[in-house]
Amino acid sequence: MSHEAQDPQEPETPHLDFQGTTPYEDYVKADVLTHLQHTLSEDPGEMVFLVTTQVMELWFTVIVHEWETAAKALREDRVPVAIDALKRSVRELEALNASWKPLGQLTPAQFNSYRAALGEGSGFQSAMYRRMEFLLGDKSASMLVPHRGAPRVHAELEKALNEPSLYDEVLRLLGRRGHAVPRAVLERDVSLRYEPSPEVEEVWTALYSGEANDELARLGEALTDVAELVWRWRNDHLVATRRAMGSKTGTGGSAGVAWLEKRARKNVFPELWTARSYV
Repeated sequence: MSHEAQDPQEPETPHLDFQGTTPYEDYVKADVLTHLQHTLSEDPGEMVFLVTTQVMELWFTVIVHEWETAAKALREDRVPVAIDALKRSVRELEALNASWKPLGQLTPAQFNSYRAALGEGSGFQSAMYRRMEFLLGDKSASMLVPHRGAPRVHAELEKALNEPSLYDEVLRLLGRRGHAVPRAVLERDVSLRYEPSPEVEEVWTALYSGEANDELARLGEALTDVAELVWRWRNDHLVATRRAMGSKTGTGGSAGVAWLEKRARKNVFPELWTARSYV
């Protein structure tokens, strides 16, 4: 009785029998993630809105991790480690920004079909997004108020409010490296929103007028990549909102499009942009 020769390239059957849940589930917690969707309307489009928003929250979490890693590395004068973290966050910001695509074509009628399910819920209430903004230097103590009923979240935000932002750490590094960052900037109240400084602009102008491969110039470019994608995020948010609801009042009582337009006009790391006019 003949037997077919076994193909030496035949892949082995993966291990299928586990005691309890799979190692994949133990690590990823996919069952938890995929059962967090509880829609409040009968409209099938609400599921897309809910999942997309939850995915955004996960990207916020990763990006906060990267920027906190970069800030810590800058405090320790490990600029290459900071640049690597910033570069990773650029890829993550690109993925975050792509999250607008499922929502970017919503018509007012489509959005209205489940908008009531949001109640007073609004994106500006996102604690993790607020931590992103605080790391960028856009601080505001009033943004802690919505989270008073969640002690852990409130404490994390309060800590982020009172810690130096990512940009504060960059400027402190420049000061330690002998650049003329004003004392008033280095010793400012870090719980307040960062305001542009002409002297800081001069520091960046000098750095960009020097050697292109200088470590600090490369740090500036990594920060500029981040700032550009944050600006694109804000503009994509503005456009998606304008398409879905026009100039109506936003959920949660915000000014909607008017508020987003104001946000979109702000530059992150402002002197990195204005210095370019003088190089």
